[in-house]
Amino acid sequence: MKRSVAQLVILCLIVSCTSGETKAARSNSDGSEAWGYVEVRPKAHMFWWHYKSPYRVEDPSKPWPIILWLQGGPGASGVGIGNFQEVGPLNTFLKPRNSTWLKKADLLFVDSPVGAGYSFVEEKDLYVKSDEEAAKDLTTLLQQLFNKNQILNQSPLYIVAESYGGKIAVKLGLSVINAVQSGKLKLHLGGVVLGDSWISPEDFVFSWGPLLNYVSRLDYNGMDLSNSLAEKIRKQLKNGEYVEATETWIELESIISLHSNSVDFYNFMLDSGMDPLSLTTSEETRNENRILKKYSRYLNDLRSTNNVDGGDLDTLMNGVIKKKLKIIPKDLVWGNDSGNVFAAMQGDFMRPTIDGVDELLAKGIDVTIYNGQLDVICSTSGTEAWVHKLK
Repeated sequence: MKRSVAQLVILCLIVSCTSGETKAARSNSDGSEAWGYVEVRPKAHMFWWHYKSPYRVEDPSKPWPIILWLQGGPGASGVGIGNFQEVGPLNTFLKPRNSTWLKKADLLFVDSPVGAGYSFVEEKDLYVKSDEEAAKDLTTLLQQLFNKNQILNQSPLYIVAESYGGKIAVKLGLSVINAVQSGKLKLHLGGVVLGDSWISPEDFVFSWGPLLNYVSRLDYNGMDLSNSLAEKIRKQLKNGEYVEATETWIELESIISLHSNSVDFYNFMLDSGMDPLSLTTSEETRNENRILKKYSRYLNDLRSTNNVDGGDLDTLMNGVIKKKLKIIPKDLVWGNDSGNVFAAMQGDFMRPTIDGVDELLAKGIDVTIYNGQLDVICSTSGTEAWVHKLK
């Protein structure tokens, strides 16, 4: 098996916004931040936010990198979750984050696919239905931001993604290569980084039962039920029944939650809705988790698990941050369309993209894969399984 792995980390940038048309980008007083919308298709508006690193070193022999951060879901907000709960310069209390990735690169956060976070569509039939469509929109955004900016297009771009964002990152990497080769995009692709990425849904669902049984979150009856539904998913995928496989995946998550005291799918040491710091769960949170809609529960759990700082992300994004940015439509509620994004992509959600990773490697692109050992939904054992399938 031939593999190419890059040590990674780095990325981000940008300057205006548009899609045939560019809305004026905004920036802060010292120019260290810029943000805006790109109309990636008529009536489909994608929001981006670029942070210039204060640690940037100008060295022609080693250009400062840019990291493009893609969140999971599909439908989760990179501008919100990735930025304020994971790698951006400030946490959800707007306090400096000592571990920000700005120390190593510029950061470009994007709300993708359109409908996630601050991104929006003017008509409901404009949500993307596949990873390739999402990648095409992102390529359009990169063309608008990079092609006329020499500083950006001379810096290596690293596409860094987590969870479902990894599937889109693979497609985007291939799309970027084609756009660069055809002269439509000016940038240097440094590599693609896949963190806990949903590359092979079949391998992941087969890992859930044994993993949760091993760590005493599922008994043998629960594991048998999990394995039975995983086998059903395998048959559906083999028959090309991707929507049906997504529905079975939802059923599988429900069965596991029922038999595991609502395990947190992003940290098996926690229960869904549990405070990662106090390790307690309020009765109110438990009741809310039971009635979450099938598509939004997945995303809400992600926000809860990542929120180690404790600040309320929805309040932050719909309040102080929205006011700061000044260009967000008044009637837009951050994250309100996440469920619609997920639903529109249910026909692609369970489709694997191992072949896409192979194609990136064959084209000489460095691919870095990392995984958190406490993750369930994109478990380490599931990742190892699909990595062993690479050519």
